[in-house]
Amino acid sequence: MMPDTLQFDENGLLPAIIQDARDGRVLTLAYMNRTALDKTLETGETWLFSRTRQTLWHKGETSGNTQTVKHIAYDCDQDALLVQVEPLGPACHTGEMTCFHQSLYAEETPEPDVVTQLVQRIHNRHEKPAEGTYTNYLFQEGIDKILKKVGEETSEVIIGAKNQDTAETTWEIADLTYHTLVLMEVLGISVADIKRELYRRQLEKEGDERV
Repeated sequence: MMPDTLQFDENGLLPAIIQDARDGRVLTLAYMNRTALDKTLETGETWLFSRTRQTLWHKGETSGNTQTVKHIAYDCDQDALLVQVEPLGPACHTGEMTCFHQSLYAEETPEPDVVTQLVQRIHNRHEKPAEGTYTNYLFQEGIDKILKKVGEETSEVIIGAKNQDTAETTWEIADLTYHTLVLMEVLGISVADIKRELYRRQLEKEGDERV
């Protein structure tokens, strides 16, 4: 329910920071009027107001890159929104995942969230198969093949660790992670699901000195 205390500007708009709920990346800065916010709350997908076109628009309506809203917060002055979403594709019209893909200044180059990128690539391969790719091969072979690979990579991790070979173990954990993510895609399990389960366990064990 929309609070009555939200401070829309003289044009009836609130700035809305759209953030990827999975990795915290800022995807875009846009604006919502009351109708856009109402429709976002009603549908669970991002609706915005275009200042240039002076019209309401449903994010991803033409591209298919909709955004599933996970959480909406407003700031202490109640005049700006933070909308956390799970994007179903690039947020930027250029095809980039975020509108903020051009660097102006960086003391250090931040490492990309490669797990999130890998999850998205695996999902894209599942939705739009690309012949000749290994991921597509796994999907074609089915869950038994994927489970076999998960088992093989688990064994390789154990062997590498038993030999105290840090480089080999790192390599095999990376392989195991990839194949586990493919399995998760087949079963419809998201990284967010795993995080929620870990968080649930953390809450249950909080205060338990045995953990």
